[in-house]
Amino acid sequence: MDIAQWLRGLGLERYIKTFCDAEITSEILPELTEADLRELGLPLGPRKAVLKAIHALAAPITPVAVNANGPADYAKPSIPSDAERRQLTVMFVDLVGSTALASGRDPEELRDLLQAYHNTVVGEIDRFEGHIAKFLGDGVLAYFGWPRAHEDEAERAVRAGLRVTKAVASLTEPGGAALAARVGIATGLVVVGELIGEGEARERAVIGETPNLAARLQDLAKPSDVVIAESTRRLLGEAFTYRDLGTVPLKGFPELVQAWLVIGEGAAESRFEARHGLATTALVGRNEELALLLDRWERAKEREGQIVLLGGEAGIGKSRLVRALRDQVARVPHTPLSHFCSPFHTNTALYPVVGLLERAAAIRREDASDEQLDKLEAMLALGADDVHESAPVLADLLAIPTGERYPPLALSPHQKKERTFQALLEQIQGLAARQPVLAVYEDVHWADPTMLEFLDRLVDEVQRLPILMIVTFRPEFIPRWTGHGHVTALFLSRLGRRQGAAVVDRITGGKTLPQEVLEQILAKTDGVPLFVEELTKAVVESGLLKDHGSRYELIGPLPPLAIPTTLQDSLMARLDRLAPVKEVAQIAACIGREFGHDLLRLVTALDEHALQHALNDLLAAELIFRRGVPPNVGYSFKHALVQDIAHESLLKSKRQQIHARIAAALEQHYPARAEAEPETIALHLTEGGLAGKAVDYWLRAGRIAAGRSANLEAITHLTRGLEALRSNPQGPERDRQELALQTAIGGPLIAIHGYTAPQLGTAFSRAHALCYELDDTGALFSTLSGKFIFHFVRGDFAAMQSLVAEAQRAAERTSDTALELAVHRLAALTAMHAGEFLTARSEFETILSRYQPEAHRPPPVHYVHDPKASALPYLAIVLWVLGYPEQAQRTSRAASQYAMELNQTNLTAHVQVYGGAALAELMGNVAAVKAHAESIIDLADQNSLNYWRESGLILRGWAMAQEGNVEGGLALMRLSLNERNRLGASWYQVRYLWMLAATYLHSGDHDNGVAALAEAKVLSARSDEHMWEAELACIDGELHRIRGAPADEVEGYLQTALKVAQSQSAKSFELRAAMSLARLWRDQGRIADARCLLGSVYGWFTEGFETPDLRSAKALMVELSRS
Repeated sequence: MDIAQWLRGLGLERYIKTFCDAEITSEILPELTEADLRELGLPLGPRKAVLKAIHALAAPITPVAVNANGPADYAKPSIPSDAERRQLTVMFVDLVGSTALASGRDPEELRDLLQAYHNTVVGEIDRFEGHIAKFLGDGVLAYFGWPRAHEDEAERAVRAGLRVTKAVASLTEPGGAALAARVGIATGLVVVGELIGEGEARERAVIGETPNLAARLQDLAKPSDVVIAESTRRLLGEAFTYRDLGTVPLKGFPELVQAWLVIGEGAAESRFEARHGLATTALVGRNEELALLLDRWERAKEREGQIVLLGGEAGIGKSRLVRALRDQVARVPHTPLSHFCSPFHTNTALYPVVGLLERAAAIRREDASDEQLDKLEAMLALGADDVHESAPVLADLLAIPTGERYPPLALSPHQKKERTFQALLEQIQGLAARQPVLAVYEDVHWADPTMLEFLDRLVDEVQRLPILMIVTFRPEFIPRWTGHGHVTALFLSRLGRRQGAAVVDRITGGKTLPQEVLEQILAKTDGVPLFVEELTKAVVESGLLKDHGSRYELIGPLPPLAIPTTLQDSLMARLDRLAPVKEVAQIAACIGREFGHDLLRLVTALDEHALQHALNDLLAAELIFRRGVPPNVGYSFKHALVQDIAHESLLKSKRQQIHARIAAALEQHYPARAEAEPETIALHLTEGGLAGKAVDYWLRAGRIAAGRSANLEAITHLTRGLEALRSNPQGPERDRQELALQTAIGGPLIAIHGYTAPQLGTAFSRAHALCYELDDTGALFSTLSGKFIFHFVRGDFAAMQSLVAEAQRAAERTSDTALELAVHRLAALTAMHAGEFLTARSEFETILSRYQPEAHRPPPVHYVHDPKASALPYLAIVLWVLGYPEQAQRTSRAASQYAMELNQTNLTAHVQVYGGAALAELMGNVAAVKAHAESIIDLADQNSLNYWRESGLILRGWAMAQEGNVEGGLALMRLSLNERNRLGASWYQVRYLWMLAATYLHSGDHDNGVAALAEAKVLSARSDEHMWEAELACIDGELHRIRGAPADEVEGYLQTALKVAQSQSAKSFELRAAMSLARLWRDQGRIADARCLLGSVYGWFTEGFETPDLRSAKALMVELSRS
């Protein structure tokens, strides 16, 4: 056997010279011991690798066949007894040209060759803790991520693949030709661990397309190539360099598949840089921590050496904070020294130092030995005048042959280590003597023992030098340097809610996410920046959202957000570390983020001692937290995403059984909780395959949530109830359940999506039909009101009239006074829409006179249909139009008082928009409009009332323009008007467009004023709305007058406005038209006509003489009387 070739196969080619100098032959090799290898100077990691390979050589050879267990020395790790769902990275290795190798070859010789090949492949996969699934002749199938996951399985698989191709290439067949392997790798969700087959053929299978994809990619690979799927590439970042192979057809896959060729290691210095690249989002929520680091840097520059121990869980932002510090001090002359520990080199002596030296000296593997040595000496000269002492020692550390330049190191292993430490310390001291040093040691929880020993020495030296030393680590590492005076311990905590939202905002580029999406992201990520970033990216790329420029909008209902593929391995690794008690964690995860001790005991059926032991293990691993004291002990998962991964790793069938047991336990042992939290029982029944039984619980949960104005939650509960209803057999009982659900969901849908949402129309139409199928006249109150409002806001006048007639017929058939009031409400709104203000007033006042709270106030879920809550704000508008501004204001105050009494957010917004801001705008009270607008927007933002928010923004824009910010106000009005158009809102849109046109008119932008007015007229005609007809004609006349139209043409518009207002008894509109016409006549010299017209209209009013319109009329009358 060729010793050099054997060492290359192990990736230990740097020790070829050592073995040759010691005259180690293939005969002596099996006799080497741990002590022998230590004497040769091999560090711990290479010693273990050599001994393991020697053991493999000594093992008996077994024939290789399809489904064989593989090399005899390979022992499979402990396998879970149950199948699981999990993300898996699958590797398929194939020996190139195996058919040709077997041709004409002696079977025993072929066996030995394949055994050597298998041993080589297994050794490399084992190095990265992959799992050998099976041997398929000359093929090897391996899993990364099962039976135990690591946080970087894709990277492990690719590193193993690269080493496999290199190691196999070092093997030769007896004829001297080199062997070659090719590798395919793919990542995806699978079911793994399912037992299939019988007898000796029984095995644990992986079910899913991922293994097939890996095998097909291997077919695509050329000799010594590693080809990976797009799913794997996304997880790797810039850890490697790649060649895009484009989209390729693969057998068994209906669509083209993106493939990548892995070229080699990437240029990224650190895991953080490989993941994020050089461009990162701005640092959020770490100002105090960054200030502390900068303070320690300032001290270090004054030769008060400092050390900061920077701890925190994975993804909390340690590396990001260090990057921010580097950016801050970049312009200050200093020497940066960056060391990166690696999970793949925990037993490679001084691995972070070796990496630093190779990067600093720009040493490449393909460089000749002399060139490597030259580069090392040049780099060392930066910190020392004489490098002859340190160069040979550090060259040995880097496995650089020194040839004749330096004599061999005649040192024992201990002496060599001491000389290495001394050389490194002297180099750091020399660099610090020239300028301050920023030395960073990242991920020290992965440091090898020798590295930690060196850090012990360095800690003592730092305090006398201008050095800031930062050591980052995770909680499982206990730093041993905290007792020193120049050492500061800094442990990063999670971000707060506002800071988490800021991270989301940075990831979306400032585009607003729907509130419910933002809330779910923040709830699931628990303030861990990495989690926030990755989940936000996953949501944006998920297809759940539509990009509207400045914001995203949900395309459909929001499902529970899936765990990003970039976090799957990391989260699963946390769970797999506790394999013996993982099932308890999975059951707890089914209960929820928080779970009680007693309920868990009921569901697991474990005895108290066994359960407590399992919980203690979970507590010790910090997967869960404990609160309270016995017997009232509760627990919660540290991270929502850990709970998610534990829950989702269960097979659906087993998960269903657990949820059913939880539901039964809650119903039987916790009746009070079932009453207070019906959604909890509903969830477990649904997940437990008992959806039909869950319907009534979902209905109760929806009603409770709606009563608390938790509208998003109400929609979710009621929608799930409708979904669960499909499990029940068709019939009257199912129809009754559906009617209750469809009527209950209307109010929350209005609050969140507005009156024009298509799903609202669907809900009320279905409820309307069910009322007749069930002959349920009682439910007609809410269904007719709801269906009417849907058409009213969309401007469908014909549908409105039809529904009024239907409601009248239904009321005549019953003695239901609530239905009678609904008829008056519908009639009042229809009359107001038609400009029949006297009729509208009569209908609204009838409602108020007959309204009795105990008989007519609906339950909270149906407050949107409350006739009094609708009548008061609209009556205020009608009273003003009819010429009673003081009565209008009193009614407005009554509406506000009633809204406070009901304390329902959607009704509060309704009252503030119409009874408050709209009335204030009609009366010209800019300050009041502004105050109401801000209140509306705040209320909408706090409660996701998107429909009302647009009205608030229009009113804010109008107030801005009146106060002088004309350009900003008009832009905001136009933007929000467009959004209402997109929503399909017609009601009050004509008035908002009138406000826009009037603002353009007063700002001198007559062309845009004409365009806005034209839009208003088109909409008014299309919806057959006459409420603002007089106002539109009046402003039309003003625009024509300003644009120089003939006087008779202008007068025609104003006369139309006057006549329409008179026909509608709209005295306030009549007064405005009269003032415009009086000014026109004044300018024509028709003073008497003007005085007579305006005097007759003004003389009608009996109140409101201090309002702007009446004061303007009075002033104009005085002017005319003096002419």
